Amino acid sequence: MSHVVVVGSINMDLVTLAPRFAGPGETLLGERFLTVHGGKGANQAVAAARLGAKVSLVGALGDDAFGDQLHEGLGREGVDLTHVRRIAEMGSGTASITVAGGENQIIVVPGANACVTPADVEAAAETMRHADAVLVQMEIPPASVEATLRLGQQLGVPVILNPAPARQLPLAWLQLARYVTPNQHELAILLGEEQGADAQDFRALMRRAPCPLVLTRGAEGAWYRDRDDAEPLHQPGFKVEVVDSTGAGDTFNAALAVFLHEGLAVAVRKACATAALSVTRLGAQGGMPKLDELERWLATQG
Repeated sequence: MSHVVVVGSINMDLVTLAPRFAGPGETLLGERFLTVHGGKGANQAVAAARLGAKVSLVGALGDDAFGDQLHEGLGREGVDLTHVRRIAEMGSGTASITVAGGENQIIVVPGANACVTPADVEAAAETMRHADAVLVQMEIPPASVEATLRLGQQLGVPVILNPAPARQLPLAWLQLARYVTPNQHELAILLGEEQGADAQDFRALMRRAPCPLVLTRGAEGAWYRDRDDAEPLHQPGFKVEVVDSTGAGDTFNAALAVFLHEGLAVAVRKACATAALSVTRLGAQGGMPKLDELERWLATQG
């Protein structure tokens, strides 16, 4: 059993299904509304737990009804919440998500996630010391992301940095990560080349990065480059019928962390497969498969 520590956000997702995305100033009738437990940190924690890992989460919840529901839900998934603080007189984080045609648009309000501090990360040092991998994203304050990267290096524990939502980061931070897991647009932002990101050669961007990378490419799969690799290697994606892509990146990152001890190539393949399964169902956490489901499905893929 892998032990994965996740440092990140916990949100309540407010999801609207619509026939298409509304334009500026337009009122559009939706098809369905539901609340779904989310946040990149919580999503990755749940996905890792369903894949059989022991999971500890470092984060914060508000002192509100959403916080109660989110705390209870994570507990049901078997996630260790010892290092999840409840912040008095503060609302929990929310994400307003519109899903149309298998794609999504998301607006996040951080709430209590903005209160995750470097001290919270340091308080979890003993837990991190015994982890096989640590996951961190960018929905918490940058100082806490840096603290996670530095603590992981100090403890000799591999930290996977999922740079989403993307922002330009000091190159020194990237060098602290064992792997950085952007998509092409996020990588361009990290390297300070946001303009024309989608038109750039992603392989050239990967070669410029000062750190090992696992670059996600949606249905195409993933490309990865370890510190000693001259050229990026490709893991093809798996063909599935897409219902909802929400949470696919979080599922990918969780699987990468869970299976990293099996070697990078194996972990990337299993991460692509786990993400592919997740998009065949609605909801971020709702679509995340369990280990036995993943193993059965992979056995049919050759």
